[in-house]
Amino acid sequence: MKEFMDVPAEKVPVFENAELCVVGGSCTGVFAALRAARMGVKTVLVERQNRFGGVATLGLVGMWHTFFDTDQKEQIIKGLTYETCERLEKYGAVSNFRDPEDSMSGVRLNPEYLALELDEMVRETPNLTVYFHTAFSSAAMRAPGEIEAIVLEGRGERFAIRADYFIDATGDGFLCRSAGTGMYRHPSPQPATACMRFINWDRLGEFSSTALRDLIEQSREKYPDLPCGYNWGMYSHGSKLYMLAGTRILHGNTIDTRSITAAELESRRQVRALDALLRDHFPEAELSLQALPSMIGIRDGLHIRSIRQLTGSALLNRAPKPDAIANGTYPVDIHSDKDDSITFRFLSGFETVYRGGRAAEQRRWLPEGESLPYYQIPLSALLPDRALNFIAAGRMIDADPEAFGAVRVMVNLNQCGEAAGVTAALAVREKCALPEVSPAHVRGALAEGGSIVK
Repeated sequence: MKEFMDVPAEKVPVFENAELCVVGGSCTGVFAALRAARMGVKTVLVERQNRFGGVATLGLVGMWHTFFDTDQKEQIIKGLTYETCERLEKYGAVSNFRDPEDSMSGVRLNPEYLALELDEMVRETPNLTVYFHTAFSSAAMRAPGEIEAIVLEGRGERFAIRADYFIDATGDGFLCRSAGTGMYRHPSPQPATACMRFINWDRLGEFSSTALRDLIEQSREKYPDLPCGYNWGMYSHGSKLYMLAGTRILHGNTIDTRSITAAELESRRQVRALDALLRDHFPEAELSLQALPSMIGIRDGLHIRSIRQLTGSALLNRAPKPDAIANGTYPVDIHSDKDDSITFRFLSGFETVYRGGRAAEQRRWLPEGESLPYYQIPLSALLPDRALNFIAAGRMIDADPEAFGAVRVMVNLNQCGEAAGVTAALAVREKCALPEVSPAHVRGALAEGGSIVK
């Protein structure tokens, strides 16, 4: 049984009176803030760590997926994702994102340059104030569905920010949950993964992810903390550092403090076992662990109850979506929370199930000869049910397991952030509740700002 205690009431200083406050500085949150501020909205952006970028920088996952359709003929993603890559290109910090064939397997970024460039994009933008090392604590409600202010924890101080509108880009839906939004978890949430970086990986020769998987299975008795599951890796662009995504926290729960603490510790036990295995097996390579993430990579946590849940069947059909605000081609990608299996449902029409790092099953989910060039994400899945002045942007999107398996990646959520920022800016302009903003107006403003609207 939990023990509770009374905490004395307190007065906290109000640091800002803004038109919009964005909580969370991942690329999703930064892009939301940039869009709104560029539309003239007085915006505050709050981030609990020391830099922007979220999983792309703090989590070491310097990979965005292609900006083109599956036929490699038509560009479907632009906006701030594309603008950021153009800026990184000046420093040689991004792979070829302009060519559909070269970028079909993904666009590789240098996470350190990305963090620096996000700083610059924010610094150059009028109307935008930033707070680092600042964590969300609670929402103070004016009325049901309407936030008056949020209370934040800074460096040895608590303070409030008042705003007319709020965007929850925390990933975990902390703001929405505090404001009374209904939340839920998928029955089998996708497991979390911590990445790592090595130097001298090139000295291992032609060492594939399948070869690593086989080595892990052969060595499990000696190294009992070795992870179970699919692994992949890549070189950080313009660097000799190799990022390996090779851990998997099965049966995990990352939505509260105790459980995420356990997940972080377990992930590093798995990293230590992987490092020991590789160093013992390849002593001549002088392989060396160079970096660990400052946060575990959470695939799947809490989700909001929205105006309309996005289902897999709705995502993967060709019916037009009048409130579409994002385009994507990343396949439905579901990591099992119970074993090492992973399912990919590709837009080419094939579905492949991997077990033990190898294709175990393959079938068509579309009729022979049919494929899907891209899918679209609707604005309605970002709008919390009964919320008047706050919107969600990120992996707390209201999507069933199938749809979420596809939309959860960064190039998709980046666009959701832009859409949330534009929706808030239009609400400021029109002095209305967020659900009252016309999706057609949102789509038009996105296009004016450089996004591709289909």
